[in-house]
Formats: sequence, structure tokens, C-alpha cells
Amino acid sequence: MSGAGWALAVIAAIAVGLSKGGLAMVGIISVPLMSLVMSPVQAAGLLLPIYVVSDVGGLIAFRRNLDRRVLLLALPGAMAGIAVGWATASVVPVRGVTLIVAVIGLGFALNALIRPALDAVPRPARGRAATIWGGLAGYTSFVSHAGAPLWQVYAQPLRLSPLIYAGTTTWFFAIGNWVKLIPYAALGQLSPANLATAAVLMPVSLAAVWVGLRLVRIIPPALFYRLITWGLLAVSLRLIWQGLAG
Repeated sequence: MSGAGWALAVIAAIAVGLSKGGLAMVGIISVPLMSLVMSPVQAAGLLLPIYVVSDVGGLIAFRRNLDRRVLLLALPGAMAGIAVGWATASVVPVRGVTLIVAVIGLGFALNALIRPALDAVPRPARGRAATIWGGLAGYTSFVSHAGAPLWQVYAQPLRLSPLIYAGTTTWFFAIGNWVKLIPYAALGQLSPANLATAAVLMPVSLAAVWVGLRLVRIIPPALFYRLITWGLLAVSLRLIWQGLAG
């Protein structure tokens, strides 16, 4: 890669690490950043090993901070979504998936900002919602590591504490990323060149996990949810621009 490409790769690795440290929405910018210097498919393949290694740091940090019921309800749908992503990898355009994710995320963020009082009331975790949103998050995570907005649609209304929210999110995507290694390898996306580049970036991402963990522990819950809502809005608008630009 060029010097600019490496600079973008370092920023993307930092974003991945911060997401595994609890700031989940930050990670979604990683593939768009790398897509400035390579194809989205190659970018996704390069970043998956970084996600997997960063997951280890996140799981150590959040080993006791998770809601098992919320996680277990969503995992079957996620596995189905990953399987659908694998089966349709050659026929579904990434651009279309990007726009769908962006529109859903934008609608959710606007609703939360316009009607904050409704969003402040915790909702119970329900199997149907968990299966639907878990499946969509698994599918979009497979396509472009962009499952966070759809996971947020399911998880944010539950109003978990920041640490439990961050930990449950980390566990959900960590399990999904481990499963994704199999179809990514089968599709040839874990090339030696991608693995070598990923190995260089892994220490940067692991350091960022620690930074993200520190930030989550000091951010008040109300501010935490406000920040991730605004983050979802910003990311959704960025994805709409990316999808329309092709």
C-alpha cells in the first residue's frame, strides 16, 4: 500500500480497537476508510483478522459485563444472517446492502433524537425482535462489517448499563467474527497479503481497545446513549453518501 493507504489502515485499526473497547459505532467507519484505497471486499477481508484479534482484548475486558439472555436471543438469527451472506456473496451488491443499513440506522437515530422520552423507557428483550435484528446484523456484518447500526436498533432500547451494553455488543460481534472466518477463507478473502498487513496493524488495534475501555468506564449513561445515537446518525449519513456515490 501507499503511504496514504497505510495511514488510513492505521486509523481503521484504531477504529476497530475502540469498537471492541466498548465504542461499537466507531468500528463501522473502518471498511469505508479502507475502501478509499482498495475494493470493499478486499477491505473486509483485510480487517476481519484485526477484528478477531481485537475481540480477544474486548472479551478479556468485558468477561463479566454482559447480559446473557440478550446475547443468546440474538445469536441464532446472527448465525442465519451470516449463512445467508455467505450463500449470496456473489449475487448481492454491497452498495445495496450499505444503503439499507444506512436508511434503517438513520430512521432509528432520528426517532431517538425526536422522541427521547420514549427511548428512555427500557424495553424487555423479546425473541422475535432479537431474531430479526440479530439476523440483519449478522448479514450486514458479513458483507461489510456494518452490523452495528442494526444491532443497536435491537439493543439500545433495552437501556442496558454502558458496561453491560458494551460487553454484550462485544460478545455478539466476537462470536460472529469467529464464525465468519470459515466463509471468508472459503471465498479467498484471507489472502497471505491481507494477513501480513493485518498482522502489522494488530498491535495498534489492541492498544485502542484499552483506550475505548477507559472511555466507556468514565462516560455517564445518559451521555453514553446520546453519543452512540449521534454516532449512529453520522455513520448512517456517511453510508448513504457512500452507497449513492457507488
